[in-house]
Amino acid sequence: MAKILVVADIKQGVLKGSTAELLSKAKALGAETAVVAIGSNIESLVPELVSAGSDTQYIADDAGLELFSAGPFATCVVEAANQFDADLVWFGFSESGKAAAPRVAARMDIACATEIIDVNLDNGIEITRPAIANKVLQKVKVNTDKLVAVVRAGAFEADESVSGSENVVKLPAPEADLKAVIKELLSDASGEIDLADADIVVSIGRGAKDQAGVDLVKGLASDLGAGFGSSRAMVDGGFMAHNKQVGQTGKIVAPTLYMAFGISGAIQHLAGMNGSKVILAVNKDPEAPIFNVADYGIVGDLFEVVPVLREEIKKVRG
Repeated sequence: MAKILVVADIKQGVLKGSTAELLSKAKALGAETAVVAIGSNIESLVPELVSAGSDTQYIADDAGLELFSAGPFATCVVEAANQFDADLVWFGFSESGKAAAPRVAARMDIACATEIIDVNLDNGIEITRPAIANKVLQKVKVNTDKLVAVVRAGAFEADESVSGSENVVKLPAPEADLKAVIKELLSDASGEIDLADADIVVSIGRGAKDQAGVDLVKGLASDLGAGFGSSRAMVDGGFMAHNKQVGQTGKIVAPTLYMAFGISGAIQHLAGMNGSKVILAVNKDPEAPIFNVADYGIVGDLFEVVPVLREEIKKVRG
């Protein structure tokens, strides 16, 4: 039986949904599961880690781990992986995961794969990952006995019927990373929902034209309590910040609902959002590529469509 260690994605003391998704997939593969949680004052998360599907919980809880630093973080993961004798170590698709995964793989002298969307353990380890801006899917045979991997956002689904058992193992605090000391983490002060955490994402493209168009669609995002993103064109035009860009060179999102307004659907943008469960596209051009991936499409001017949508949403929400 394979052993899979999932690295818990914890942000400001909250366990993110990707942790349950990865543990559910591990259970579906028939693997023995464990999770490693790293941070400060996080022991209260143990019940959630158990219900998410872990049978062993490695807890690295120390004041020195409050701020993420790739070195000490990787040290904790390696310690848990060695104690568990893990065959696979899975990180969710987060900034911390992408920063720490290569370090963990290097210290364990095993392969590292990023943006995986599937795993097969029938004959060794084989992973599937998108390549060339999602134009092809690679099936990769791993030539080491073990693997560290970063799982793409939305690749797996959480199974609510899955559960685990409590078996807490406390890890020692790692030594400080003397080569790099994290003094402070600065977050977006706008108070807007992080695109990676949003269940609904509303994005704008060149069709929004100007600030008036941005403000119009942003109002819809506010009505829905949605994350507000954009294509690269609006970032390059100075209307949106880079951290709002969805796409190959921006953020990869996989919300329950993705709403694209005035976005033509260049392959680079599709690479960042085609894992969404439901896609709604609004565009004046009936031949826009975005309609090839959309579940629902509206051919029309967003300046006419958005006000109608806002009114209908208000009616539904009463």
